[in-house]
Amino acid sequence: MYTYQTKGTCSKQIDIELDGNIIKHVKFYGGCDGNLQAIPKLVEGMTIDEVEKRLSGISCNGRPTSCGDQLARACREAYEASK
Repeated sequence: MYTYQTKGTCSKQIDIELDGNIIKHVKFYGGCDGNLQAIPKLVEGMTIDEVEKRLSGISCNGRPTSCGDQLARACREAYEASK
């Protein structure tokens, strides 16, 4: 399990479990409950590259990042740390 402290979002932390480059489990802490339940269900089973392609660069409410963007960053960081 890899823990990522988010920056610039309502959520404060993301826990990620990988199986190689596949996202196995995601859990957000803080933020909009509905979205943060939906995002893990959508990305679990995807590769890190797929998550980055779909979620990187998404902004939220005028902020330069979002929970999805932070998840893409967190997945890449978790993968690099596992090498």
